[in-house]
Amino acid sequence: MTLQTTAPTAAVDADLFRQLLRRHAAAVVVITAPGEPATGFTATSFTSVSLDPPLVSFCLARTASAWPAVEAADTVAVHVLGQEQEHVARTFSARGIDRLAEHGDWRPGPDGVPLLDGVLARLVCRVVDRVRAGDHTIVLASPLDGEHGLGESETPLVYHAGRYAGLRHAD
Repeated sequence: MTLQTTAPTAAVDADLFRQLLRRHAAAVVVITAPGEPATGFTATSFTSVSLDPPLVSFCLARTASAWPAVEAADTVAVHVLGQEQEHVARTFSARGIDRLAEHGDWRPGPDGVPLLDGVLARLVCRVVDRVRAGDHTIVLASPLDGEHGLGESETPLVYHAGRYAGLRHAD
């Protein structure tokens, strides 16, 4: 048996890449950052990275309207949405609006980071690194504080095959 020791010479094209990733279900979060103006955006790229020390990550395109605030932020907040909060995900993914004003249900937290109310869980994080990766940047952050059980739901909102969905737990 021969193992391939070199990387493939060509990457999959963008359309195939999107089709492949649509098969991956991901939790939906809203990430907020302070600034002038403060902002937030919907993401499915949030993940835990390390337990010791605690680290999380998310990715954002450098062309995104929220990028300037995230690029400058020392503190961000990650809000895990419950399955009944599709409207929140849609608000924070809309273009050309003041997302925080449209949402309305938030308050300033540490360093002015917007904290959304009524979410499944929330982490306030200190940004520790930003790593360029293609047309995106991977943001690594250390959770400083967290809360859960802030909303109606105990079930997360997920994104799969181009649409929002809830989870059905097997008994």
